[in-house]
Amino acid sequence: MDEAPAARAFRLGALSHRNFRLFLLGQGISLIGTWMQSVALGWLVLDITNSPFAVGLTQAFRSLGVLLFTVYAGVIVDRVDKRRLIVWTQALQMLEALALAALVWTGRVTTSQVLVLALLFGIVNAFDIPARQAFIAELVDRADLMNAIALNSSMFNAARIVGPAVAGVVIGASGVGLCFFLNGVSYVAVIAGLLAMRLPPFVSRPVATSAWEGVRQAVAFIRGDARVWVLVVLVAVFSVLGFPFIVLMPVIARDVLHTDARGYGLLMAAVGIGAMLGALGLAVQGPRVRKGVVLLAGGAAFGLLLMLFAAVRTIGVALAVQALAGCAMIVTTALANTMLQTLVPDELRGRVMAFYAFVFVGLAPLGAFQAGLVAEHVGAPFAVALGGVGCLIAVALAAWRVPALRHTA
Repeated sequence: MDEAPAARAFRLGALSHRNFRLFLLGQGISLIGTWMQSVALGWLVLDITNSPFAVGLTQAFRSLGVLLFTVYAGVIVDRVDKRRLIVWTQALQMLEALALAALVWTGRVTTSQVLVLALLFGIVNAFDIPARQAFIAELVDRADLMNAIALNSSMFNAARIVGPAVAGVVIGASGVGLCFFLNGVSYVAVIAGLLAMRLPPFVSRPVATSAWEGVRQAVAFIRGDARVWVLVVLVAVFSVLGFPFIVLMPVIARDVLHTDARGYGLLMAAVGIGAMLGALGLAVQGPRVRKGVVLLAGGAAFGLLLMLFAAVRTIGVALAVQALAGCAMIVTTALANTMLQTLVPDELRGRVMAFYAFVFVGLAPLGAFQAGLVAEHVGAPFAVALGGVGCLIAVALAAWRVPALRHTA
């Protein structure tokens, strides 16, 4: 493991590893572009269709590939060179972003084209997500894993602040096409960082089991540990019921809070500010965090904040609530990720993290679909409040049925 002893002396944790620093920097630049595209895509679809359901459907298509392929992808991740796989997935996602830019700039973009590209993006993401999650454990030692995951979450959410804010300005000045183009260019940073890493040569392990048997082994491990099982279920519930509040943000911004693209960008940035602060708090506290207790508290707070957000009708209060919701959301998901990676054996890491991706991202189509459908018929605020209630109930049941989760340090 590449490590600078002097840096370790200053307790830089995961940042003392050169490979992780390259990964973090490249991801940070690329993720700014990703969030710009996320904001632009929601605004584009709403502008084309004027339908909250279409906005939810587009986001669902971007996650459908994860739902269909990520469990199989986990088997592949455990068998191949993760760095090479991530380079390929990032390059393919770059092409998707540039294709969207070309369609918008030529005036030929249609809803069906957006949906097809969203579906292709999701299929690539099915391999990218578990590969990146498992790859982090190869860039740092086990003692720095929670710090690495928290710092990665901080970078993700710093990009969530910068990306939407920039996107709001760019959309107002130049339209959504430039957002897609800049996202495509941003992938150069993460690909360059991956290629610059110094890693030991990849050694392929003999494969004695079929892909199906590999999946079965992962399922047996997940079901054999009550803490792992309840973490996976909790993330699934949050993905389907809680996280779709982000999908509905353009609808709430325009129709409930009566703001424009800049206001929409500020709402997304507020989520990112809260999430970044929550992730940095986890990174600083490190081993002192009582993971189980804090995870359950964060999950309960997230549910309550969604219910509060559904009742808000002014942009100022909405920004404050979204910042708090972002903090609670990242505390819950970062701790779930850390606990899973700590509990899983190395030989099953790719497959178990594929199941994590399956419930976190793969079930998002169901969440986006139900949120869009509910919003279409009874309003976006009701859809958000319903999700908050569901998250709160799930956390209460987890704390009651699996006491060992509360005592996980």
